[in-house]
Amino acid sequence: MEETISLKEIMEVIKKRMLLIVSLVVGAALISAIVTFFMLTPNYEASTQFIVNQEQQDPAAQYNVNDIRTNLELINTYNVIIKSPAILEDVVSDLDLSISSGQLQQKITVSSAENSQVVTVVATDPDPNLAADLANTTVNVFREKIPSIMNVDNVSVLSPAEVGPNPSPVSPKPLLNIGIAILLGAMVGVGIAFLLEYLDNTIKSEIDIDNKLGVPVLGVISHMDEKDVRPDNVQTVVNRTKRGGFSGTQKKSI
Repeated sequence: MEETISLKEIMEVIKKRMLLIVSLVVGAALISAIVTFFMLTPNYEASTQFIVNQEQQDPAAQYNVNDIRTNLELINTYNVIIKSPAILEDVVSDLDLSISSGQLQQKITVSSAENSQVVTVVATDPDPNLAADLANTTVNVFREKIPSIMNVDNVSVLSPAEVGPNPSPVSPKPLLNIGIAILLGAMVGVGIAFLLEYLDNTIKSEIDIDNKLGVPVLGVISHMDEKDVRPDNVQTVVNRTKRGGFSGTQKKSI
């Protein structure tokens, strides 16, 4: 027999475990904030753009469609070359870095827009000034060495990397991290709430007796609080007691 659960029962479970869910959400948000602000190192980005043209044999010749197509096809090759050890080792040497070319490669991102000869080099580092130096030096080394590597005679820098007066880190992102933590905390809290409800095998109603024990319910003894007793009935019992309307045994029972 398949068990089904209604929307009302779902809301009752969530309401019953609301304190647990809220505690997990708040705890996840606090942990995320502490990790984001006090444990993670902020990183800064600096980017520079350049354009590469294929060598022209005749200076008076005009670009045609085939030249442009050839340049576009070579962009992927340029992207690989600029991140190769042949370029990055010189960057490490020029900037006197304490990291290897492989580690520097993780800090460099090279991309180009679709059908565009413009290449963008992005460098990431905890120091914004060093990030700008990494981007600019990488492009400069590439411009100096590419003529000896490929038949390229023109590398023009469109926009060098610069550091603004108040640079903002690109990572970590506090609001995004805290938002994700809140969402995960809520999901985990709701999951634990339903797990606890599923593991709870105590009998709470006559329906549970019928379902779990398979025996009929003959009667139910209701629980009554003081607020459920009518005041006029209580006063009647008190008055009868004062007039001796009850026997000693009855008074004792009351």
